[in-house]
Formats: sequence, C-alpha cells, structure tokens
Amino acid sequence: MDFSISLESTIFLLGTFAAAFVTGLAGFAFGMVAASIWLFALPPAETTTLIVAYALLVQGYATWRLREAIDYKRLLPFVVGSALGIPVGILILEFARPAYIRASVGVLLIAFSLYNLTRPKFPVTKELGRGGDAGVGVLNGVLGASTGLGGILPVIWTTVRGWTRDEQRGVHQPTAFATFILSLLALGEAGLVTSSTTRLFLMGLPALIFGTLLGWALYGKLDEATFRKVVLLLLLISGLAIVGMIHDLRL
Repeated sequence: MDFSISLESTIFLLGTFAAAFVTGLAGFAFGMVAASIWLFALPPAETTTLIVAYALLVQGYATWRLREAIDYKRLLPFVVGSALGIPVGILILEFARPAYIRASVGVLLIAFSLYNLTRPKFPVTKELGRGGDAGVGVLNGVLGASTGLGGILPVIWTTVRGWTRDEQRGVHQPTAFATFILSLLALGEAGLVTSSTTRLFLMGLPALIFGTLLGWALYGKLDEATFRKVVLLLLLISGLAIVGMIHDLRL
C-alpha cells in the first residue's frame, strides 16, 4: 500500500503509539489495540506481520524480565504445539479472503474485551494435562500466524489450569515470544515480509518507543483498573465497528 496518503500514515502511527502506550501502562493487549486501529488502513497480511514484529520486541523484553520464573518443562508443550499450528495459520493468511480475516479479528476483539470485562470464573481443571496444553499451543500457533494475536489462548488456558499468577506469566509470555519468533520466520519464508512492511516497521519505531516509555512513566500514577476498562470498552467498540463494516463475507 502506498503510504504517501497522510491519513493512512497517521492511522498507522496512531495505532502504533496507542498499542505501545497501553502495553507500557497496563501490560496487555498490544496486538489487540494495534489491530483495532491498523485494520482501518492496512491489509490483514501487513497488519499481522507488523503486529508480530513489534510484539516480538515487547514480549522479548518481558520474557527476559521473567527468565528466572520460567518452567521450561511446563512451557514445552505450548511451544511445540504453537510450532505445529503456525504453518496452518500461514496458509489461512495467504489464501483466505481479507474480509474473513478482518471479521475474525473483529470477533476476537469482541470476545477478548467481553472476557476481560466480565472475568467469568472457569472451572479449574488438571485432567487434560500436557495434552491439553499442546492442543492450546496448536490453536495459538494458528491464531498467531494468521492474525498476529498469538498469546490470547494461553492467557485464558493458564487461568483454567489453576496456576498462580507467576506460573501463568512464566508460561503465556514466553509462549507468545516463541510464537512470534517462529511466526516472523514463517511469514518471511512465505514472502509476506515485504519492503513496504519493513519501511512501515522502521517508520513506526519512534512511536513504539515513545508510547512504551510514556506508558511506563505513567505506570502507577493512573487508576489502572479504570484505564483497563476504558481500553477494553474501546476494543469492544472497535471490534463491533470492524465486523459492521464487512459486507463481502458471502461465499
């Protein structure tokens, strides 16, 4: 896409800054915030690639911070499962209609925001064990490679498993990091990392850094509970808007 049009460039930079700011301040939803804005200006394939590239930086830092808390034996099924699911996600991204991918992301935004706004109490289960962990990993790989939103399912699943907060973060953040590394390699192999995508990535880096630093600077100074609710409501509205603007979902 030619980004000589200032409106599209503005939308891209706004989405980058907003996603980085929210992640720096509240510690969540980089891909969700970015997708909720970028999809109004970018094609799904480029949106996915940029989310993966930027989130790789964000999650890489978080994983480094959590390195002492990582249980590699517990982490392994999620990473292996994700690696198996990524090729399927790439096929979906390459061959599915853009309208279907946009609609899927819109539905994910709605589901994610409603889940976090209502915080339903899922029954804790340990019966599915490592097989269930691997299954969630496969679905996570499919989702991560096709939309850039890897990491959502492990967040929910680690809650269902009844693990402590530290145990959960020691799984879902490294899983997201590994998924983004593998997804970016697969996207590059599929020819989806283009010169245009690289140019956008470099153009958005200042907005990413500034948004992240500003978010960290305000961390603890704002009412985070209220801030999270506002962000989630905006994600809900954006998801509804993305779904509402899709008119070509007929076969």
